[in-house]
Amino acid sequence: MAIKALRGMKDILPPISKKYIAFIQKASHIAQNYSHEYIEPPLLEETVLFRRSVGESSDIVGKEMYQFIDKGGNDVCLRPEGTAGVVRSFIEHKLDRQGGVHRFYYYGPMFRYERPQKGRLREFHQFGVESFGEASVYEDASIILLAKEILDSFHICYELKINSLGCPQCLPSYRKKLIDFLSSKEDICEDCKKRRETNPIRVLDCKNAHCQEIYVNAPKLLEHLCDECNRDFSQLQEILQSEGVAFTIDENLVRGLDYYTKTAFEFVSSDLGAQNAVAGGGRYDNLVEFLGGRPTPAVGFAIGIERVLELIQLDENKREGFYFGVMIAEAIESAFSLTIKKRKQEKVYFEPKPKSLKAHLKAADKQKARYACIIGEEEYQNGTVWIKDLEQKSEKVVTFEEFMGIQ
Repeated sequence: MAIKALRGMKDILPPISKKYIAFIQKASHIAQNYSHEYIEPPLLEETVLFRRSVGESSDIVGKEMYQFIDKGGNDVCLRPEGTAGVVRSFIEHKLDRQGGVHRFYYYGPMFRYERPQKGRLREFHQFGVESFGEASVYEDASIILLAKEILDSFHICYELKINSLGCPQCLPSYRKKLIDFLSSKEDICEDCKKRRETNPIRVLDCKNAHCQEIYVNAPKLLEHLCDECNRDFSQLQEILQSEGVAFTIDENLVRGLDYYTKTAFEFVSSDLGAQNAVAGGGRYDNLVEFLGGRPTPAVGFAIGIERVLELIQLDENKREGFYFGVMIAEAIESAFSLTIKKRKQEKVYFEPKPKSLKAHLKAADKQKARYACIIGEEEYQNGTVWIKDLEQKSEKVVTFEEFMGIQ
């Protein structure tokens, strides 16, 4: 029996891998323009990290973690999300004690044991950014604008939704009113009944249509914000409006993780199915202190790469690089030497078998090469290369030295 990939885990092969690389390169460049530096936390962490940060009431901790005891007796799990590991690293390396602002970006696989479906795999990939040390709402706006610029760079259509989740000062009174409202609702789903006891605000994130009908009449968090949270949320809206960013306020947007406070946001696309969120994040000012660090304001987001790849359209007809072939065996050594040198400058596909000109041109076209470079008997004798520009449909003969200058 052939060995296959595990359920919910897929290989990334061309042409999807081409999109993946293009996305990582572009997103990384944009993040660097926003002063974020690369960080790579490990895939494997202590389970307690996610229990304490993501929250016992979350579906991730309650149902979905790839958790096991390793040979050393440690309770560990594959990371289900990226923020907690970055915060752990931030504290462990004493960056919380240095002061100032620290901005990071990362990308890579995450793991959740859940029912595989379109847009939701057990191994999936995220691109994320985190910012530590800046409490200003302008940092919230910068993070949102960063995510927006990445999506815009790939011409992805989306709707931006924002909300405020309040803070420890205004949240308790709202929580009590929400509990009072939920106490008489016995026709909500089983998950919501559990959340009602552990983290009632999470019920607002329920995807059950019947539950959502009930929650239309639930108390509104935005009506219970303290003066500071209300002021920050109003200022965030003003900043986004001044930058020409369209958004809608979604009072039921609470995100799926317990650590968020104040600003929460999501980018959703109508071009996807039920799993329509392509990016989301928010502020989590209490998490660093909760995990043992010094009190540090923080904000960030993550983009679901698999979902974005479904929406990215690359130019399939774009030609790039060189195809190099020979028509006689004697020319192989010269062609190979030129190929090795040229690869220091450009992408080059080398064909080591002598073929006819027609066969080489067909192969170069299949490779989507910009230039077909051929050494035949006459070229071999004269130390030249015959080159055809497959985009411009022009051709010429150049010396070996001239060939190295073509770009």
